[in-house]
Amino acid sequence: MNSQDNQPSIGGRSAKFALVLLVIVYIFNFIDRQILSILAEEIQNDLGLDDSDIGFLYGTAFAVFYSIVGIPMGKLADSWNRKNLISIGLATWSLMTALSGTAKSFFSLAAYRIGVGIGESSASPAAYSLLSDYFSPKVRSTVLSIYGSGVYIGSGIGLFLGGSIVDAWKGAYPDASLAPLGLEAWQVAFIAVGLPGLLLAILTWQIKEPPRGLSDGIKTSEHPEPFKQTFKELLGLTPIPIMNHRNSILLNLLVGFLFILSCIFLINLTGDTAQWVAFFMGCYFILCWIQSLKYRDPVTFSMIFGTKSTLFCLLAFPFLPFVTYAHGAFGPTFYMRTFDLPAGEVGRYLGLMTAVGGLLGIVAGGLIGDRLRKKYVNGRIYVCLAVAVLTIPAGLAYLYTSNLYLSYFWNFVFSFVSPAWLGLAAATITDLVLPRMRAIAGAFFILMLSMLGMALGPYLVGNGSEILQTQGVDEAQSIQAALAISSVALIITISCLLMALRTLGSDEASKVERARLLGEDV
Repeated sequence: MNSQDNQPSIGGRSAKFALVLLVIVYIFNFIDRQILSILAEEIQNDLGLDDSDIGFLYGTAFAVFYSIVGIPMGKLADSWNRKNLISIGLATWSLMTALSGTAKSFFSLAAYRIGVGIGESSASPAAYSLLSDYFSPKVRSTVLSIYGSGVYIGSGIGLFLGGSIVDAWKGAYPDASLAPLGLEAWQVAFIAVGLPGLLLAILTWQIKEPPRGLSDGIKTSEHPEPFKQTFKELLGLTPIPIMNHRNSILLNLLVGFLFILSCIFLINLTGDTAQWVAFFMGCYFILCWIQSLKYRDPVTFSMIFGTKSTLFCLLAFPFLPFVTYAHGAFGPTFYMRTFDLPAGEVGRYLGLMTAVGGLLGIVAGGLIGDRLRKKYVNGRIYVCLAVAVLTIPAGLAYLYTSNLYLSYFWNFVFSFVSPAWLGLAAATITDLVLPRMRAIAGAFFILMLSMLGMALGPYLVGNGSEILQTQGVDEAQSIQAALAISSVALIITISCLLMALRTLGSDEASKVERARLLGEDV
């Protein structure tokens, strides 16, 4: 602690404690999120669901509400106590995960998945903001990469635990009707991984809150009415704030009408009403929020939507999780169908590879990105470009290798390469805005990852698999081909990152000056 102001020091003991605990929180975040994939076959058999249903439950049901609610949660994180927000969110999503184990239908499971998404929406925007204040900008990519490693450790543990619990429960109770409370194996798995998070929420409350802007030396006053501001942000998801602006409301009505037509068309094309209603409802909320932000906070609007490099990055990064979430959702299914393996074995192998490969990859990406950043202003983007390029052959290699253990090897390579961008992307976005708007910028960043990546990737792969099956392709080959085709999305990532390279340096260097010209007191 600094003796003068009695505040946590940059990179000190409190900072390290916060980092370790937030990594654990993020691990629990992804245990609860990823476990659905290893349980998919069991859930499908028990509830009579198809691949599109699983894609919806894994992706859209979670992602739309996760991303939309993340906007007001980001605003609350920018104006209220961040560690309290994280603790409350952790308790909420852990409870919803445990309740998923009581689901008896597609709709009840979807409702609990929505609850998980709402709870988890509070975590990362607040964590990005808190850690950015606790650590120097020189190590920001590394720190956020270490935090981001929770994605892959949690995903790996989720696969391992889910598969192990299923095998153990089915071994003990081959007839589910004779099991305690008549619970199926997949239901027990949800309950077992959800309840410990309630205890972790109590521990998270012990994190110390650093002054906002501490690491950047930019003095930032606390907002006197954080919940009022959050309500305004929530209201901004509706057209109410723009009612007095004729041009904006006309544009809102026109785009909203186009969303409705697109929704009807895709429902008629696919038959998946829940998927497209949820997706376009989310898109409409985003439209309203962007429009209202222009009038409520023109400086933040300019920092995010008036900055070329920020826009290109926000368009580029979502297609990386488009691919990785699709593989995360259906990778276990691919191995079960292709090699006729039980859930427990797949969970153990994929869990280990995801956890170890993901941890090593994302930390390596952060370290390399920070080192290159010292020499080149675009150093982080160079690493992200390399990740996008290398992810394609790594994914195809594990999908089309006939030898199981060689396939596992290439899956490990995929698990190592594909996550290396995450900490770099988060650091790039936070460096392009002012401290007071880091959480809201982080929330929109996560929103883009979720809406374009999580809400579409798993669903489209699941739907693509079903279409191929109607053409006579067997279940194993259909999921294999759908996963392979998803890699085409990375062309968008590569193109947008190349565009971001042109202005990133100047945009970052001029952010304070541009904010002052817009009236910001900084």
